[in-house]
Amino acid sequence: MAAAKRQIEHHSVARLGWLRAALLGANDGLLSTASLIIGVASAHSSRESVLIAGLSGLVAGAMSMAAGEFVSVSSQADSEARIWRGRAGNCGPIRAARPTSWRGYM
Repeated sequence: MAAAKRQIEHHSVARLGWLRAALLGANDGLLSTASLIIGVASAHSSRESVLIAGLSGLVAGAMSMAAGEFVSVSSQADSEARIWRGRAGNCGPIRAARPTSWRGYM
């Protein structure tokens, strides 16, 4: 009998964080822009006012989401780099992260 070959499976679940963030961001942007447009339109504004409010809300939402994502990704990378660089000694990731999170409260 021939030896059974092991099948190596490659899962991309770990790389799907961007898809989740994109879908939640799009959902948030659509909902906030639609509610802004409905609010301006319900005030019996002109068509131009509704269009300007919708476009400005869309741009402001995109800039806000981009800034938030940038801060989130850079702080995550910073934390991981600090933990794995070994500055905290031989104490593991949870204990290494604790002093940095306490600084804001003391």
